[in-house]
Amino acid sequence: MRKYTPKDNVQKKAYYTDRFWVAPRVPTSDVEAGSHYAKVVETVSKYTTVTNSRIEIGQLVVQIEAKDNFTVIKALRDECGYAMCSEISAVDYLAQDGEFEVFYQLLNLNEAKRMRVVCRIGENEAVESIVPLFKSANFAEREMFDMFGIKANNHPFLKRILMPDDWVGHPLRKTYPLHGDEAAAWYEVDKIFGKEYRDIVGPENRDQSRVDRYDSQRFARVGYEVPFGAEIDPENEQKTPIEYSTTFMTDYNAGSTQLKKRK
Repeated sequence: MRKYTPKDNVQKKAYYTDRFWVAPRVPTSDVEAGSHYAKVVETVSKYTTVTNSRIEIGQLVVQIEAKDNFTVIKALRDECGYAMCSEISAVDYLAQDGEFEVFYQLLNLNEAKRMRVVCRIGENEAVESIVPLFKSANFAEREMFDMFGIKANNHPFLKRILMPDDWVGHPLRKTYPLHGDEAAAWYEVDKIFGKEYRDIVGPENRDQSRVDRYDSQRFARVGYEVPFGAEIDPENEQKTPIEYSTTFMTDYNAGSTQLKKRK
């Protein structure tokens, strides 16, 4: 059995090197005085401290204190007409800032206005559930808990919604390996066969995009055809010429020759 290696900092380098392209920020603008969004910011300011407000892609973004999320969203629903919560999720900024950013996407149906309420919380902190305000928040908060490990206090049924109940880790955290960790590699083997069969069955391969050119069961081997399921000896592999079909309308072999001439 392979020795377990902690994956705590598996993607941490992305924040501190120039190996990864960083997309430019979306252009922002100030909230126009006297506009609908200015009145919204004024209403929100009555219930919490607004640490930042701006316009991005035509919608309002307001950053508030996390402890006031329920009160603010209730005021937005009752006083500002934001009667629909279309999305709740989070962004992992733990390696960069030591925090999560939780956001709520709201829609005003009467005035066709959208806004986003964002707040920052620490790794072991929680937000208040807004299920009493929006029933649509039920599954969204469960998914946030499942994928990030962020708890919503007073949620009616806070348990995993996508991953099994006994799954280890939270897949949308940036410290979670892209192909899963050791527990993920052995999860189905342990569940179906038992841990004693690990050496017999082997770990699960979660890289579905991997192509093995010596796999004669799942992949076509154009130019290196062999019988289905045949064992391949890489050192003595025989290459066969590729032949294109010829019909009374089109000669594909001639076409490929003409294409080479044009190139």
